[in-house]
Parts: sequence; structure tokens; C-alpha cells
Amino acid sequence: MNKPAAKPLSTKVVNVPNTLTFLRLILSIAVFVLMPFQYYLAALVVFVIAASTDWIDGWYARKYGEVTKVGRVFDPFVDKIIICGTFIFLAAEQGSGIVPWMAVVVMGRELLVTVMRSMIEQSGGDFSAGMAGKLKMVLQCIAAGASLFTLHYLDAQGAEHSLPPWLSWTLLISVWSAILLTIYSGVEYIFAAAKYFKA
Repeated sequence: MNKPAAKPLSTKVVNVPNTLTFLRLILSIAVFVLMPFQYYLAALVVFVIAASTDWIDGWYARKYGEVTKVGRVFDPFVDKIIICGTFIFLAAEQGSGIVPWMAVVVMGRELLVTVMRSMIEQSGGDFSAGMAGKLKMVLQCIAAGASLFTLHYLDAQGAEHSLPPWLSWTLLISVWSAILLTIYSGVEYIFAAAKYFKA
């Protein structure tokens, strides 16, 4: 049986999902402003709210048929801004559990996938995020949240205090899980792109 033709994307610019995406961009900027001033708890709260809007706008767009051409570009762009930007700022903070090469891995993977997606979708193919890509975003958000909470804890307790075991392990596991899945999903996308172009 032939699959039904995909519904054409709307050309609408202003709707609920796109408004939420724009709000996420503003909140991302707020996170980047708060972190250098060491307002880590406030940055964590704003980051969680911003990350939550990513799930909400995607759910709303699919449920109510509000997927637009603008949203298909704007939403992943803002996702990359908040994740790459947060990892870059965290890499600059001592005790965050995130080091510069990790931020480079995250940013490099996002740039590579963006280029491949652009090439494939311009040729009429579909390069939507797979399960590994979606889970990668979740783990990156958890890692960033754990890192921000760790910085808040160290700031509140004083640099001379060591992390409690539960927080140390949470930070270690969340950060390395996010980085490893970032690498895995990037490699997965490379193979998927190679298979598409070969076909």
C-alpha cells in the first residue's frame, strides 16, 4: 500500500510553536548572561524552563498541525544555540565537570549534522532526528543541569568543600553519557547520510 502524501508545511510565521521557540531563544540568552555572574541556580531554573519549551512546542505543532517551514529551521537552530552555548560557558567554569574538548565535540557534531541535513533535504530527502538524536538532546540537557547545580553547590558551600558522592557520580555519569551518545548519534548520522548519497 502506498503511503499517503506528506502534508505540505505551512508558510505561517507567527503561531504558538514558533512563539515558544522564540521564547526559548530569549531564555537561552538569559542563561548566558546569568552564568558569568555566577547566578548558577537562576541559570539552572531558566535553562530547565527553556529546555521544557522544546518538548512543548514540538508536541503542540504535531498535535494541532502547526508544523511550519519557519519552525523546521528555527526550532533546531535554537536547540543548537542553547545546547552549544551552555556547554561552551560551562567549559569555562572550573568545577563544572565539562572541559573544553567536550564543548568542541558537542558543537562539532551539531555543525556536521546541520550541513548533512541541509544537503539531503535540499535534494528532496528526509533527514529527521532519529531516536539516538532525540535521546542525545535529553542527556545533554540533564548533563548541563547537573553541571549548573554542581556549580551552585560549590558556590554556596565554598571551593574548599568537596562534592558529596551522590552529586559527584550524578555529574560524572550524566556528562559522559551525554558526550558518548553525542558521538554515537553523530556517527549514526554520518552512516545514514552516506547510505542516502550512495543510493
